[in-house]
Amino acid sequence: MKLKVCGMKYRDNIEALSWLQPDYMGFIFYDKSSRYFDGQIPSVSKSIKKTGVFVNEEMDLVIDLIKKHELQAVQLHGEESAEFCKKLKISILEHCHTERSRSAIELIKVFSIKDHFNFEAIQPYEGIVDYFLFDTKGQLPGGNGFTFDWKVLNDYPSKTPYFLSGGIGLETTNKLKEFQNSPASKYCYAIDVNSKFEIEPGLKHIEELEKFKHDIQH
Repeated sequence: MKLKVCGMKYRDNIEALSWLQPDYMGFIFYDKSSRYFDGQIPSVSKSIKKTGVFVNEEMDLVIDLIKKHELQAVQLHGEESAEFCKKLKISILEHCHTERSRSAIELIKVFSIKDHFNFEAIQPYEGIVDYFLFDTKGQLPGGNGFTFDWKVLNDYPSKTPYFLSGGIGLETTNKLKEFQNSPASKYCYAIDVNSKFEIEPGLKHIEELEKFKHDIQH
């Protein structure tokens, strides 16, 4: 199971997390977020995929930030249409190249879940995005600190791998292990964590993340 740590903000904290080697490190380029990133990403391990998180952003700005930060993944956390995703993927292929990675830049589309979810909503995105991400529905996109009912994913109809997000912390480790052993986790590719490991918005508790990474991978 891969690990993504999202909402990184501070240079020293980013460098410290790099030593922990998460598979993905997320940077939020949404100015209404308390974790908004508006600096220069420091050098991190080449094995970590730098992920830009966007909410209903203009395509040109997404492309510019991919180039500026050499992003290896793009996470769309708004109401972006399948058509937008398709055009963005084409634009990425035409305009973006990172020396850090020979593979294509990954595209992740987020869907928020409360108690129920109509999986017909993901159908138009099939074959366009590389991954889905399922998060808890809240007032603002991401980092709300609450989990949704993971049993909803028993009805997941797709073979597209997905990220599981929303209120995941050390206290949910046992619940997460149960999920990993359930049919609902068949296409779960990665766990995405954020607010439950924070000292303050954007500042992560590295020791707790180290324990969590060990627990979910053993």
